[in-house]
Amino acid sequence: MCEDCNAKTVSRRGLIAGGLALSLATPLATQAFAQETSAVAPASPEEALQRLIDGNARYVANAAINTDHSLTRASRAEGQQPFAAIVSCSDSRVAPELIFDQGPGELFVVRVAGNFISEEGLATLEYGVAVLGIKTIVVLGHTSCGAVDATIKSIADRELPPGHLPSLVNAIRPAVYDVMDESPDDLLAAATAQNARLNAARALSEGPILSEAAAAGKLDAVAGMYEIATGKVSFL
Repeated sequence: MCEDCNAKTVSRRGLIAGGLALSLATPLATQAFAQETSAVAPASPEEALQRLIDGNARYVANAAINTDHSLTRASRAEGQQPFAAIVSCSDSRVAPELIFDQGPGELFVVRVAGNFISEEGLATLEYGVAVLGIKTIVVLGHTSCGAVDATIKSIADRELPPGHLPSLVNAIRPAVYDVMDESPDDLLAAATAQNARLNAARALSEGPILSEAAAAGKLDAVAGMYEIATGKVSFL
């Protein structure tokens, strides 16, 4: 056998193996990093919010690190320890875990059309804070919100929608009234942002559980707006 040919074959095999190892190393390292960072609970509301901000930046840049959800499946079966609550709209285009690049078990999500805090939602948040130790609440509005738009149309037409939809309109109506007198160029955008602000403020003022946690510096709540077209969350 040609020794030179054999050497070339071995060298070629080495290059292929080396390239395969390199291609596997990057995702494995990324998965390990995601698992390691998610295991460390934020020490403060500020740290919790920063984790969300960093995660959204990764999402916008298409550089998510939470992509292999099987890594922590066994540990999740033992319990949950989310660090933040997201009050989100039920809109199918709004997926909090994706938007903030967080894995399963890291976000406590309350979803309802129009992202407002109902009595049931309030109780859910109280559970998250008192039992699960959540440190920050984000009320997340989004562009082109159908629930807010329906509320604006209901006010303009002086007519309530059918079925149980009036409960949504009644919950969102205060935000629309707040901004109507200002005659904003984009009433829908202004009302959506105000709706998020009002509900974030409510999350901090409702007692005794949430307001006491906020007074002790253990909880914060902020309003955010999700731009569907870009994926970016802007905090108000």
